Amino acid sequence: MLSIRDISYSVEGRPLLEEASAVIPAGHKVGLVGPNGAGKTTLFRLIRGELTLDGGEIELPARAKIGGVAQEAPASDVSLIETVLACDLERAALMAEAETATDPHRIADIQTRLADIDAWSAEARAATILKGLGFDEVAQQRPCSDFSGGWRMRVALAGVLFAQPDLLLLDEPTNYLDLEGALWLESYLQSYPHTVIVISHDRGLLNRAVGAILHLEERKLVLYQGNYDTFARTRAERRAVLAAAAKKQDERRAHLQSFVDRFRAKASKARQAQARVKMLEKMERITAPEEAAKRVFTFPQPDELSPPILAIENGSTGYGDKVVLRKLSLRIDQDDRIALLGRNGQGKSTLSKLFSGRLALMDGKMTSSSKLRIGYFAQHQVDELHLDETPLQHLQRERPDTAPSKLRAQLAGFGLGANQAETEVGRLSGGQKARLSLLLATLDAPHMLILDEPTNHLDIESREALVEALTAYSGAVILVSHDMHLLGLVADRLWLVKDGTVTPYEDDLEAYRKLLLTQDKPEKPGKPEKAAAKPKRASRDEILALRSEARKCEERVAKIEEMREKLATKLANPDLYETSRAGELETWNRKYAEVMDGLHRAEALWEAAMEKLEIAQAG
Repeated sequence: MLSIRDISYSVEGRPLLEEASAVIPAGHKVGLVGPNGAGKTTLFRLIRGELTLDGGEIELPARAKIGGVAQEAPASDVSLIETVLACDLERAALMAEAETATDPHRIADIQTRLADIDAWSAEARAATILKGLGFDEVAQQRPCSDFSGGWRMRVALAGVLFAQPDLLLLDEPTNYLDLEGALWLESYLQSYPHTVIVISHDRGLLNRAVGAILHLEERKLVLYQGNYDTFARTRAERRAVLAAAAKKQDERRAHLQSFVDRFRAKASKARQAQARVKMLEKMERITAPEEAAKRVFTFPQPDELSPPILAIENGSTGYGDKVVLRKLSLRIDQDDRIALLGRNGQGKSTLSKLFSGRLALMDGKMTSSSKLRIGYFAQHQVDELHLDETPLQHLQRERPDTAPSKLRAQLAGFGLGANQAETEVGRLSGGQKARLSLLLATLDAPHMLILDEPTNHLDIESREALVEALTAYSGAVILVSHDMHLLGLVADRLWLVKDGTVTPYEDDLEAYRKLLLTQDKPEKPGKPEKAAAKPKRASRDEILALRSEARKCEERVAKIEEMREKLATKLANPDLYETSRAGELETWNRKYAEVMDGLHRAEALWEAAMEKLEIAQAG
């Protein structure tokens, strides 16, 4: 069990934690969330003992091992598999001692302990972890020095997972993983045998891999049971109750103060006025929760082009003489939202570079509109910003004739306010740098926007703002991301990059997730083993009937949603939370749960009706 009791910590006089407390039971999987700069990474360093508390206490069981990924694996000549095996320090020490020990009793003790820690299956376990993080058997035998920093971060992650510490602390672990690696990590953490605390802005991971959310806000810690969606709903309800209570108290205070102001000077009412003054003094102020700062992205809208805006016929591309992708026959229209799926190394980034003009076709034909403008965002571009310049100077380089006031407005449209506009990029947060790079990528109002892992360093609110901006954007979107939540909300077409070519993936993202986790490899992705007969084209009357059914389902959802809002308003009434009304509160909570259950069923029926209608219209 991890016990955090009344801890306080300040940085340069600014308090990050003040008498914050939480208890994490052994074996629990917890997501640590909170605004950027709230102190999440600092809390990890305090738990590890790297920083000294100003006050309070952090307690762990004696001899408990704490593990985390502090830095990438070194660029050494040691193979990946041996690097990971060495991370289990006890096993490594025992194996080394077994080579030199001569005392029979000590040899027996060593062998017994090696058996206890399952040392003989260690290599197989290490290989499984490395494979899950994207390293095949050949790569596992190569030296660490063969791999870039991002890949060596994966090796470091593999090492700490293999060592299986009693308390595993992971800080944004999916930032250097692709979709396949992120999904594998989700599955691995679900069955991890010890306690896990993970800082993450990946909503999918926080919904599937953890059972509780530890929220750090306003220098306090609050533990919520359930996944992220449950946390968000519970917190919103609590904030609504608090806001309603604060409003009611303000009205009560105003009423009392009005009486005091009117009758304090009158002898006949002086005693009553004084009594109300005492009531005001004793009334503990309820502070309404502050509204979270709105995260924004404002993409400029392009003019409309005739379809297709880009098309490839029997094309191939690659690097030098090496062909990476072949037999490419692809079409992109301006209203497309396409997610590129496929394991790392299959060619997703190669395809993105081809679309953006950074790679040329080796064979075949590519046609595009003469007016086509393309915006391209990749994580390496964030790293290539000029650290000694301000965001405003970056824009002035691109738009030297534009008034600074207009450039500042554009920065504000990407959440970079007046202070950030004049701050050197080297002092900005990772999320602020990503926002600047996204602004630079969309400055020309591109007709097609290519985004390669755009959510790294963006918090959850910023990711939701990005979804809203992409939904409103009228250009085509090509998306590569490990964020399943983002892909599910933005993409309406899926392309699978596999075996040197690109094909449409006909199933949905959930099916693809299951495919990856089960290592299933059907001959044709997303297709049933036996092709079903082509459905008969629906008649006009059948389509009209399906439209009517879909409309009725939608109206049913709207009515139930209206009931839900009324009940939520009722539950926000602080009077309900008085002890004497506990029975009534339970009744209203039960009604709310029943309405939510009905809403889920109605939404499922609506989705099914819409799916039938889409199939009929496409037939």
